[in-house]
Amino acid sequence: MLKTRFTELFGVEHPIAQGGMQWVGTAELVSAVADAGALGFLTALTQPTPEALAKEIARTREMTDKPFGVNLTILPSINPPPYAEYRRAIIESGIKAVETAGYKPQEHVNDFKANGIKVIHKCTAVRHAVSAQRMGVDAISIDGFECAGHPGEDDIPGLVLIPAAADKITIPMLASGGFGDGRGLAAALALGADGINMGTRFCATREAPIHDSFKAAMVANDERATDIIFRTYRNSARVARNAISQQVLAIEALGKPFEEVAHLVKGARGREGLISGDTDHGVWTAGIVQGLIHDIPTVRELVERIVSEAEDVISRRLAGMIAPAALAVDA
Repeated sequence: MLKTRFTELFGVEHPIAQGGMQWVGTAELVSAVADAGALGFLTALTQPTPEALAKEIARTREMTDKPFGVNLTILPSINPPPYAEYRRAIIESGIKAVETAGYKPQEHVNDFKANGIKVIHKCTAVRHAVSAQRMGVDAISIDGFECAGHPGEDDIPGLVLIPAAADKITIPMLASGGFGDGRGLAAALALGADGINMGTRFCATREAPIHDSFKAAMVANDERATDIIFRTYRNSARVARNAISQQVLAIEALGKPFEEVAHLVKGARGREGLISGDTDHGVWTAGIVQGLIHDIPTVRELVERIVSEAEDVISRRLAGMIAPAALAVDA
């Protein structure tokens, strides 16, 4: 079993986290991740109200007695959701781990910390990680350019971003973006991380609450099957390549404002596709790790396989490359 600062801090068996994913981070997936010994996160804003979130937390507890957390993503919006009320639902439900992401989380971090909750903050740049550490979070999740969702605007891949962050960060750190097997976990540990955070790979599991056609698409896709949309709006997002993402890119190429693509990318449309199974109905988030997804296992099978592969890489492949000390030769 791999023990790291992350496993010790959050009381889990394995150095693997399932990040908060809109529409996907529900009790079914999170409880399976927890039971497998990893750290799963419900996605607060998947639930329509703070009251619904409290019920989802309770439902998850009925399905597992292992630790799990809640993701709260704070994004600038004309009509923002009641973040303070969601935060209060998390605190009053007795959650002990929160993943924050997004815009100016200080208010939320302060309240969570005052209530004894450990906070992981997701960042896409070293400077943001340093700022979050200064803010008082307990751990960092550093997202490389390979990641699904919002990779930031710097385009720094994990091979450089992870060790660059490790040079500046003293608290535990998860590596995120492009991870899906034991080789990635071993590499992340070698680069200075204390574990990995996976999103897309957990979507291609039996327990993930999305239509099987999306899971099959991730198996069929390779590492080239994503698009970066919203780049012209300085809000880059990596999504699975489909008819809608290609249409969005064509409109962006004409210099059109966001209002011209809004009807194509609205969240309700994406969710309709996840339910109906139409992979071309709306945009849906996926990373380039699709190139490493070849099956749809249970969450437990996936976690155990990743840990076993990582242990084998570390103890056999890498250890076998160290030349034994030269034997003394009698004169």
